Amino acid sequence: MDITQYRFEVKRHAFIRALQRGVTPDMIEATLKGGRVQRFGKRNIRFYKDYKRFTVVCVDEVVGDTIKIVTIEIR
Repeated sequence: MDITQYRFEVKRHAFIRALQRGVTPDMIEATLKGGRVQRFGKRNIRFYKDYKRFTVVCVDEVVGDTIKIVTIEIR
């Protein structure tokens, strides 16, 4: 999937959840730019990136030319 053609929109809920879970904005950006991509459902994707203590998972929805980041999890 070529993500360069999409805009990213971080929803407020996702940003709050990321801060609560100890995920910095730099980690979110690195996950989106260099993480693994997994499609699920018709319009949804997940970005995964491994870090020393956990894996950051960005759960996204594709709407037109925008990827909306719905929530951010750690595993």
